[in-house]
Amino acid sequence: MAQQLGGQPVLILREGAKRSRDEEARSSNFAAAKAIAGAVRSTLGPHGMDKMLVDSLGDVVITNDGATILKELDIEHPAAKMIVEVAKTQDDETGDGTTTAVVLAGELLKAAEGLIAKKIHPTVIAEGYRQAAGQAQEVLAAIALRARPGDEDVLRKIAGTAFTSRLSEPAKETFCGFMVKAAAMVADPDGKVDIGHITVVKKAGGAVEDSVMVDGVVVDKERLHPSMPRVVKDAKVLLLNAALEFRKTEVNAKITITGTQQAQAFLDKEAHMVRAMADTVIASGATVLFCQKGIDDTVAQYLAKAGILAVRRVKKSDMENLARATGATVVSSPEAIAAGDIGGAGLVAEKKVAGEEMIAVSGCRNPRAVTILIRGGSQHVIDELERSVHDGLMVIKDVLEDGRMVAGGGAPEVEIALRLRDYALTQGGRRQPVIEAFAAAFTVIPRTIAENSGLDPIDAVVALKAAHERGEANAGLDVRTGKPADMPTAGVLEPLRVKKQAVASATEAAVMILRIDDMIASSKAPGPAVPPGGMGGMGGMPPGMGEY
Repeated sequence: MAQQLGGQPVLILREGAKRSRDEEARSSNFAAAKAIAGAVRSTLGPHGMDKMLVDSLGDVVITNDGATILKELDIEHPAAKMIVEVAKTQDDETGDGTTTAVVLAGELLKAAEGLIAKKIHPTVIAEGYRQAAGQAQEVLAAIALRARPGDEDVLRKIAGTAFTSRLSEPAKETFCGFMVKAAAMVADPDGKVDIGHITVVKKAGGAVEDSVMVDGVVVDKERLHPSMPRVVKDAKVLLLNAALEFRKTEVNAKITITGTQQAQAFLDKEAHMVRAMADTVIASGATVLFCQKGIDDTVAQYLAKAGILAVRRVKKSDMENLARATGATVVSSPEAIAAGDIGGAGLVAEKKVAGEEMIAVSGCRNPRAVTILIRGGSQHVIDELERSVHDGLMVIKDVLEDGRMVAGGGAPEVEIALRLRDYALTQGGRRQPVIEAFAAAFTVIPRTIAENSGLDPIDAVVALKAAHERGEANAGLDVRTGKPADMPTAGVLEPLRVKKQAVASATEAAVMILRIDDMIASSKAPGPAVPPGGMGGMGGMPPGMGEY
């Protein structure tokens, strides 16, 4: 690209760079963002459809989770990537509402197009959007409902709203029960919930109804030696973060043996070291050993003779959860083992699940770590179940930590649209049509839920607006009847944190894209030039070697 200065071209960018400005850049960005929103829009709501994603290797992902869909898409356009970041942020912060945030961002940009066509400057639109978003947050806070941490029925409803997999009602209720119970077990005294202490193990085979929750930890390993016991009751558990095998020297060393006596002495010393390692573990009184590192086969034999069940190369995350579940302390060396480091479990057993051996640690006195074992007829089914369980656990965590929730079914969006419409009337100048456009954009959520449920979207939105104008702030769309219904009574509830984050993320993305008026795409750097006859010092390439 070049600029003219005194009749002479001045090169600013590398030859081949592309630049689009003003309307061209804005239209390109808007189109890309709306295309991303359109890609996930059909997945929104309880009757949303699934997407089949096939990568370059032929691997297939079937899901209706917005964050997963956008993560799997191979996206090139920079504005589209910004929308993908919105979904990622929403998923990281709240675990749910990704599709809502993306669809809302696309609708805000669509509304901005109409405002720009009316000669309203993008800066005015951006400021109006920010102002309206602040008011929307106040509306959400005003209509929020209190949630008691001990109300399991409410938590089940919240988890059920986020649980998007197509399951039978009994199976859905079972999973919601698992998630509520698991979150309550791992919650800290201050109310914080770290779902990392809830291990989700998935095994293809069997039916979804075969899924279970273990009040402890399931380790995807098998016992180290066939002579070790398969079942240990009232287990004393030792967690070791040290290798029970020969230590390699950190420097190169050479040992010269000149006679049979020296060779025998060397072997005897090795055997003594191995026996000392095993004796240390045996003397601790532990009946079950989980080792984060390796265990020598000879040590394993000694442990087996002592009736100790041992597992080696356990993941760090599993070791941390075992410590929370059993009350044991992870010891860094065999010499440091003390009586207070030993934990307890009612039952440690090796079980075969889907043809693979696993170690289940259950019956813990105060299990602050739990495991949900997911079963299903295929890998695709259990993968989607895992994503749904993650979303369900995250929304339960949100409500337990905040204690606030809102009605679902499009109720908050319709209430925001009506209250912002009234607020816009109090604003003068060009801010008024901007805030009105922002308010109207929120109706895309109930409209999309109606479309995906096979209902008439216009009738649904009109009926919802009429209900909210009568003061029914919790009225949402009942997808079974197509009419407004009280969402808390219907059991459709969502965390307040999810809605607030969706409004903030969508507004920020829309404003950022709206303010772009110039796109400059640099060309790829050219490869190194090859002189005629080949590279110097290489003697040139033989004839035909440079041709395909």
